[in-house]
Amino acid sequence: MKSFLLSRLLGLMAFTMGSVALQAQKSIVILYENDVHCGIGGYTKIAGLRDAISRSDTAYVAAVSVGDFLQGNTTGAISKGQYIADIMRHVGYHALTLGNHEFDYGVPRMRQLLEEIGAPVVCANLFEAGEPQPIYAPYVIHQYGDKRVAYIGVCTPETMILEGYSFYDTNGIQLYDLKPKTFYQLVQQAVDAARGEGADYVVLLSHVGETPQSMGFSSHRLVSATRGIDVVLDGHSHEIIECAKVPDLDGKLITVTQTGTQFACVGKLVITPDGRCMTKLIKSSDIPYENVKITEVTDSIRQMVNAVTSKIVGHSDYQLLVSDENEQWIVRNQETNAGDLVTDAYRHALKADIGLENGGGIRNNIASGDITYGDIIGMLPYDNTLRRIMVSGEQLRAMLIRCTAMVPLMDGNFPQCSGLRFTIHSSSHTVSDIAVLQDDGSYAPLDLKRTYSVALTDYNHEGGGFFDCFKSCPVLFESSLRYYEALSDYLGNVLGGTTGKAYSEPQSRIKIIDD
Repeated sequence: MKSFLLSRLLGLMAFTMGSVALQAQKSIVILYENDVHCGIGGYTKIAGLRDAISRSDTAYVAAVSVGDFLQGNTTGAISKGQYIADIMRHVGYHALTLGNHEFDYGVPRMRQLLEEIGAPVVCANLFEAGEPQPIYAPYVIHQYGDKRVAYIGVCTPETMILEGYSFYDTNGIQLYDLKPKTFYQLVQQAVDAARGEGADYVVLLSHVGETPQSMGFSSHRLVSATRGIDVVLDGHSHEIIECAKVPDLDGKLITVTQTGTQFACVGKLVITPDGRCMTKLIKSSDIPYENVKITEVTDSIRQMVNAVTSKIVGHSDYQLLVSDENEQWIVRNQETNAGDLVTDAYRHALKADIGLENGGGIRNNIASGDITYGDIIGMLPYDNTLRRIMVSGEQLRAMLIRCTAMVPLMDGNFPQCSGLRFTIHSSSHTVSDIAVLQDDGSYAPLDLKRTYSVALTDYNHEGGGFFDCFKSCPVLFESSLRYYEALSDYLGNVLGGTTGKAYSEPQSRIKIIDD
């Protein structure tokens, strides 16, 4: 009997030791996405790929999101993010961080939707104004076998400009803070705390971007200002980067990676048993797997969206461009035919001298052919309403100089315009030859001493667009008309349902000279 028990015990020990050894040989696979912007078809792919890896039992596997998921096209706009939360709830993310567009509907709405998603939200730099602790945990640690991975989240402080209406009340009192002055220090504190809690690896979910934006932050500068991060899963700038190497504060080369936008790719981070971190991008179209439940949910949501958006409101024989063939948002650094059309719609709807829209507010191309109401909401997906304000010539000139200063780099504040012409000097960062359209069709030089009526969105007046250049300008007329409704009406009723030849190319309102 003793011999039998000893044999069983030795067998159990051998099995246990073998199981532990097998676990130690497993890699950790972390699937990641950024800037989905309501591209809902990819959720079933990332979840399906995760499920397939999990079933193979060859690696520990997780999925994370690097922000900008609640807004970006019709699906988000008509539900104020609800449809996106309904889908993401079924994915089972191990962590997600905030992008600037999570703030589009205001912080209370964002917090409600994030609670419904149910995944751990990490953001080291979002605070209520004046409070010592962040609203969300700076990091979360997950155990994979005998290893612990910390996910730290950060959101670009530039959001306080881009979505300023969420950070200040109507009296200008600050409500929330992304801590631009201590941004890098907060990241380092989170890294040190996670390491102190036993994290073997630190993965930064960084909605900051590769290219320095208006406040000068970038993922590369973040890496260079910190130590202790193993991999940066980046977002915000919509670039496809499989593996860039950036030296940290100690000179160690850190991987920075992005997946593009709207599930162009799914990222795959592999942490090997010997501690190597490798990243790979997989085109979503090449992923053969789906998650049945998520497919059911997305199909149901598509049907609901289609019921609202399938109405045809017009036709175009050519594409209305926001981005180019490389998915670069050219609407953010040059005039486009889409920008001309949108701002003409504003100027007509509010009977203003000038129509303006920031390039960041025009989101998606419209293909040639019939144009549906959904296409228009997809191009102008936010809940912005229009208003007519009074702007001095001096204020208008100052705005143009400020909002074109980054040309040829892309900037969401770049002004698309109607009733206005001007020349950008990209090397000297100046603007000249500013002229305003007259009733007879001619253009007269801008008079710095007079005022002009300008049609624009509430966001661009007081919410942060155009770098707050017009925030002090008085309102002449407050409209309840949403900006996509203005475009739909202009196309259907004013243009007679067709764009004609007038918008086949940009109309030479904005000239750019490299001098």
